[in-house]
Amino acid sequence: MENKQPLYLDVEQTVDHIIDNFGNDIKIGMPLGLGKPVPLINALYQRVKKDPALRLTIYTALSLEKPVWHSDLERRFLEPVVNRAWEGVPDLDYLMDLRKGDLPTNVTIRELFCKAGAYRHNPIMQQNFMSTNYTHTVRDCDAYQNDIFAQIIAKKDKDGDTIYSTSCNADTALETLGKFRRYNQKGIKKLSIGMVNANLPFMHGDAEVPADIYDIIIDDPDLNYPLFQTPRQPVSVPDYMIGLHVSTLIKDGGTLQIGIGALGDAIAYGLNLRNNQNEAYRKLLDHSGISATYGDLINSVGGTGTFEEGLYGSTEMLVDGFLQLYKGGVIKRKVYHHAGVQRLINEGKLKDQIPPEILAWMIEQETLHPYLTRKDFEALQHVGVFKAEAVYANGEIICDGRRFSALLADAENLRAVSDNCLGSALKNGVVLTGAFFIGPKDFYDTLNHMPEEEQNQFEMTGVEVANQLYGNETLRALQRKDGRFCNTGMKATVLGHVSSDMLEDGTVISGVGGQYNFVSMAHALPDGRLVMMIKGTRQEKGKTLSNIVYNYGNVTIPRHLKDIIVTEYGIADLRGKCDQDVIKAMLNITDARFQEALLSEAKKNNKIPQDYEIPEQFRHNTPERLAETLKAFKAMGLFPDFPFGSMFTDVELMIAYALKVLKAKAAGPDAESFPEIMKQLPIEIPDNLQPFMVRMGLAAPATPEEMQTHKMLLLAFRLAGFC
Repeated sequence: MENKQPLYLDVEQTVDHIIDNFGNDIKIGMPLGLGKPVPLINALYQRVKKDPALRLTIYTALSLEKPVWHSDLERRFLEPVVNRAWEGVPDLDYLMDLRKGDLPTNVTIRELFCKAGAYRHNPIMQQNFMSTNYTHTVRDCDAYQNDIFAQIIAKKDKDGDTIYSTSCNADTALETLGKFRRYNQKGIKKLSIGMVNANLPFMHGDAEVPADIYDIIIDDPDLNYPLFQTPRQPVSVPDYMIGLHVSTLIKDGGTLQIGIGALGDAIAYGLNLRNNQNEAYRKLLDHSGISATYGDLINSVGGTGTFEEGLYGSTEMLVDGFLQLYKGGVIKRKVYHHAGVQRLINEGKLKDQIPPEILAWMIEQETLHPYLTRKDFEALQHVGVFKAEAVYANGEIICDGRRFSALLADAENLRAVSDNCLGSALKNGVVLTGAFFIGPKDFYDTLNHMPEEEQNQFEMTGVEVANQLYGNETLRALQRKDGRFCNTGMKATVLGHVSSDMLEDGTVISGVGGQYNFVSMAHALPDGRLVMMIKGTRQEKGKTLSNIVYNYGNVTIPRHLKDIIVTEYGIADLRGKCDQDVIKAMLNITDARFQEALLSEAKKNNKIPQDYEIPEQFRHNTPERLAETLKAFKAMGLFPDFPFGSMFTDVELMIAYALKVLKAKAAGPDAESFPEIMKQLPIEIPDNLQPFMVRMGLAAPATPEEMQTHKMLLLAFRLAGFC
């Protein structure tokens, strides 16, 4: 069947087309995060909102929203930042109405992943949440008869043709587009829509698609709005210590998966420090006791040396941390999409140059059939094994005007092909495979300004490829050798269960996303390891609570899939251990304030010998000790709050810190002392606080409301030690 060319429509025409073709019950799916075509979904939403006869169901994840404020003090800080950093970025109308409690009854939002805690107190979103593995997203939306898929796309002119890229969201887009095409060929009506945004980086790999994969393309220069950017989070001492521990578990020549946020940045910083300031890195490992405590584990699964071979990034999310590692010379190990070539590389027989024995080696290892097919030839030519000018036709290889049989079982013919048809060097290798991305503005700028040859090293593909081995297990296992899959959990039990997505009362915090996929892949690969990162403690209503607990009413990753758990206090290698040894290892990385209670619970339940005591070296797991560990290195300029830069000015960072202190103390018993402290606040603004007051518009408060906000800001500065 010949593929139809897409319709080129504007936004309102597309909405008309949707309603005309799908009637009153409209079901539309959009990618998570950045890939949502906001103007289109807003126009469709507004049309449905005004017409009670229509019904709209939206399937998506991670609906992005700009920071919001809940007080005049927060507004004064955030509003200028929002206006500066997100100028021109459109809001999602359905999300704005949802936050105000105005979502119409004829609209349903089904999300399967959200920003942590975003809908914790929203009954509508809690009730409509879809819990699913990332790799099952398309299947599960299809079960609800999702009919429409829409996303933003990048475009490019190449050899006189216009080509497109799913760019930031190849993840579920590629699987959906393929499935919709098959449905349409069977006469089942589905609709795929691509909306061009010229600011979107054009990404390659499987993300590069032809125009006819879409039924409708919206290409309006007025819709080239700025991309939503995510601000970098400050990296705390506990974050850095987790990242430092994790950095020792990564093997040179291996594979890395990390996520977004402070912990991802902490890992990237630790690995860059290991590679580029190795003397300071090793000194810190010795000073902190990491080398002495975990030396055997580090030597077995990781390392502390520089990255000579480098790492390959195999990740669901291309985060800014990977680009920082690329710039730092850590992400540089290239993989190739041919199992025979990749196996020879892994065995050390093949580097960049093509040896004359390469075909014979692959035949011997049975990754190449002795009769070369066109498919075999093209795959090998793509990675540089055959010359670019060589041609396969009618069972022959034609090169430099000569013809050679494709029957390589003939030794003499094999020798002739090897002598005359091979390329000189490998090509089209990739240093990272990802499925989606979102990041800060300079992250997008870096991707947009990369030369095409360099950018080709960062391939985007579907989540069904990035997050699992199924479908091409041999090649993916060879590429992802020594895989270290780093994920984040909320809580862990002393027996090795991990909770990452939901509270024990059923409240969804974020969603499982791709975590389980990476857990299972880490166990499936013979040399893979899962590294689960858990913050040792958390603050809740002014109290410090442990994230290592005896048991918990929600389990995202069950303990039979336990592997490595890392807190700021250390590493617990749980793989293969019996229950009492798992408990001992977990107690060793628990905050000291909670160790004895957990040990007592384990003894009460006969899970550990009654005479067991936690070793002395692990009894000093305190925030104070961690701060002291990094103190001298921070004085050297290492471990800054924002290792890769910030969207905030220096003045704004100081204000943000003071407001954070105020908020934390207001939630605890310290709040009782606020009235007395406020009586002692200076009447005249100290000179050192003048720039802060000017930035907040409170240098000369004129109304009673401004006077009250002025006092609260002074209180924040006093609590933070600024005055």
